[in-house]
Amino acid sequence: MNIDTQGSNQQQNLGSTEAARSSRRHFLEIFLGTSIVASLVSFLYPVLRYLVPPKQTELGPDLVIAAKVGELRPNSGKIFPFAGRPALLILSADGKYHAVSAVCTHLGCTVQYRPDLHEIWCPCHNGVYSIEGANISGPPPRPLQAFDVIVKSDDVYVQRPQNS
Repeated sequence: MNIDTQGSNQQQNLGSTEAARSSRRHFLEIFLGTSIVASLVSFLYPVLRYLVPPKQTELGPDLVIAAKVGELRPNSGKIFPFAGRPALLILSADGKYHAVSAVCTHLGCTVQYRPDLHEIWCPCHNGVYSIEGANISGPPPRPLQAFDVIVKSDDVYVQRPQNS
């Protein structure tokens, strides 16, 4: 009986050792599999964010008072807030108002009007736009967003274009 008891104890010990080994192996498989998946996600997420940019929500009013008539001299510009972002109002030398977004389409820098060149200039990477917002030179990939200008009594209003 003593021998049978030892044999059955050894079999029980073998069974519990194999169960513990199997349990550890299962844990390691899950741990390594989860680590691989987490690594893949951490590599692919930035690529997907680059390929599918987030939708930009337009916040703020569609019509703002940008300036008073007479506030700008001919061939000058003024930066004003429009829908939570800077915009640029320009009174050209011929007396016509132009309004564009003041956010460069290259890296989001704030552009400024250069009266000496009659152009809009981005100081970050020397991007140049026309006073209508069209690209002239430099790295910016797209033109500046243009806005409509309305002069009513003493106020100069800027609004989003009606067709967008």
